Amino acid sequence: MTALPSAQLLIDFQKLTVIRGDKAILRDFNLQIAPGEHCVILGPNGSGKSTLIKLMTGELYPQTGIEGTRFQLFGLAQWALEDLRQHVGIVALDLLQMLSHEVTARVVNAREMVLSGFFNSIGLWPHHHVTIAQKRRASAILRFLEIEHLATRPVSAMSSGEQRRALIGRALVHDPQVLLLDEPTNSLDPGAVHEFHVILRKLIRAGKSLVLVTHQVADILPEIDRVILMKQGRIIADGPKKKILTSPALSRLFGKKLKLIQKKQRYDLVSG
Repeated sequence: MTALPSAQLLIDFQKLTVIRGDKAILRDFNLQIAPGEHCVILGPNGSGKSTLIKLMTGELYPQTGIEGTRFQLFGLAQWALEDLRQHVGIVALDLLQMLSHEVTARVVNAREMVLSGFFNSIGLWPHHHVTIAQKRRASAILRFLEIEHLATRPVSAMSSGEQRRALIGRALVHDPQVLLLDEPTNSLDPGAVHEFHVILRKLIRAGKSLVLVTHQVADILPEIDRVILMKQGRIIADGPKKKILTSPALSRLFGKKLKLIQKKQRYDLVSG
């Protein structure tokens, strides 16, 4: 792929260092993602994926003053979080944890979950003023995600897969250019994983860029061609799926002998 100017990239990270406490989580970190790309960032627990997500969402900034460093999201080095949310939709593990807490404290249905994306909250609160245009947008999203029938159902009464779709709906309200999904199928049963993948492929056909951050090779959809392997705060491989996804490479990544199995453009890992 021809290199794009930084201003045209969704993400442009050059020589970034992130230190949390007394530990360098990312060091000399480089990553560029262009508009229209669909990629997966694959790595074991503790590889720095959560820190990378916080960089991508503007919740965390790298160290400054290092020669050659560049930190840009959608062509800018500084963002107000509420403005950045209009460009990147987020479905992250911490949102799932917040959702679990909120739905046990009060009743939130699917429509309210989607509408809450306009206010960067989980569910609606009395001070939120919902416009007619926002209601129409939420209804369109519920139809697109095939959960219109859940509009008034409490999120606490939904399956994990349905809750995940509602969270995607929340992320879509501003029509972002890219969706960032953190461990998107974690804790889902095989049937729910299949349904979730169907929705992700529908989003790709609708023109959304997808960035999946996961440790599951099964999350690599047929439309995802770029695979990025991450370990100990560094990218150790980055390239086309056919080149990067090999049994030896994945064995090195996860620190154990593994065999990659491919069936009809779907992937799985089994022990050596």
